[in-house]
Amino acid sequence: MAISSAEGMELQDPKMNGALPGSAVEQEHEGFLPSHSPSPGRKPAQFMDFEGKTSFGMSVFNLSNAIMGSGILGLAYAMAHTGILLFLALLLCIALLSSYSIHLLLTCAGVVGIRAYEQLGQRALGPAGKVVVAAVICLHNVGAMSSYLFIIKSELPLVIATFLDMDPEGDWFLKGNLLIIIVSVLIILPLALMRHLGFGALGHSLPHDLTSPPSLLQVIYKKFQLGCTVGHNETAVESKSSPSLPIQGLNTSCEAQMFTADSQMFYTVPIMAFAFVCHPEVLPIYTELCRPSKRRMQAVANVSIGAMFCMYGLTATFGYLTFYSSVEAEMLHMYSQHDLLILCVRLAVLLAVTLTVPVVLFPIRRALQQLLFPSKAFSWPRHVAIALILLVLVNVLVICVPTIRDIFGVIGSTSAPSLIFILPSIFYLRIVPSEVEPLYSWPKIQALCFGVLGVLFMAISLGFMFANWATGQSHVSGH
Repeated sequence: MAISSAEGMELQDPKMNGALPGSAVEQEHEGFLPSHSPSPGRKPAQFMDFEGKTSFGMSVFNLSNAIMGSGILGLAYAMAHTGILLFLALLLCIALLSSYSIHLLLTCAGVVGIRAYEQLGQRALGPAGKVVVAAVICLHNVGAMSSYLFIIKSELPLVIATFLDMDPEGDWFLKGNLLIIIVSVLIILPLALMRHLGFGALGHSLPHDLTSPPSLLQVIYKKFQLGCTVGHNETAVESKSSPSLPIQGLNTSCEAQMFTADSQMFYTVPIMAFAFVCHPEVLPIYTELCRPSKRRMQAVANVSIGAMFCMYGLTATFGYLTFYSSVEAEMLHMYSQHDLLILCVRLAVLLAVTLTVPVVLFPIRRALQQLLFPSKAFSWPRHVAIALILLVLVNVLVICVPTIRDIFGVIGSTSAPSLIFILPSIFYLRIVPSEVEPLYSWPKIQALCFGVLGVLFMAISLGFMFANWATGQSHVSGH
């Protein structure tokens, strides 16, 4: 989820392109890779003319890193509005559906030998398909950038106030809206203006740090250290007797709900979907896999998704059992600013998300340049202008949006179901030849139902969110 663009992967690892023979480069420009089969329409095309060198374990790490992102911070909130058992059941469903979606992508790649999500769109729907796919990926990346900047807006005032021993709600220079503008201008913009951004120094500081096992251990440890933090008639205030123990008071007892439902539960599945998006990175990782095959790459995907299911489930469960129904959509904000361990986690998170924003911005700008100025040579004014416009847009969005939950909800209800459900099913129906799979065969009926499920999920989620906004229920519970 860190960088949702295959073009971004090409940017980060230029040796991909250099390894192709000259004829392959020309064919790839059209969206295809050379096939070793005389009849690619009837037999699966070979994925590459060269064998990747990335091991199975490193491929799992890369795909897991692509899955992980800021969405994990909203999962405890999702559990608070569904209950533990219903949340875990829904999380498992999303994980299984994501695995099936990757199966569809790998099948399409095996038929036509394409290694990029956007190119599959062009192969399935023509030039318009490539534009649609690129637009969806750009929307998803803008949502990711917004969530990262929202974390800066939420957490940086607490960190600065802790070091200065001040009240984060006090002085003007501790206002989150001002701080994200300062960070954007002084740190993010200079990095975003670079012509080339390698995947060395910044690329490895993606949100893997944000959701790494040490951070999960901190959440588990704090649950047992804090015990029951729920008080009566209090809301999100710190205890006078012990500043390290926050008192949260939206429920009156420390009782976990197994099943529950309220007006906020319709943010649950979008948050989960947002947390599992990695599909545009699957084919580039497949390209680099040692001894590549569909079965081997599917195993990489299954292990990665399974590992993230476990991490997401544990983080959400222990976060929920710490704060129960008073947990906020940005879980880290619930912990005391005076806690040293949480301060270290906050610093790691802030470093990770700050350096990730320019990395995510690069593939968005690259996609916009290819869509709007496909035949234009590199231009510094255009390069700078796109970066400025994107940063201004995202800053305005983050300043205007009241909670990170709204970002998770909207992106999880639009781009996430498109990338996971709708587009892979369309690719499968359009790309896999009828000679291989007839239109009324069970695999194509499954793919059709999968796409319809994505459309229904998008419509229902957006409908209930708009209804919540219209009735004012989105501000319930002080979130």
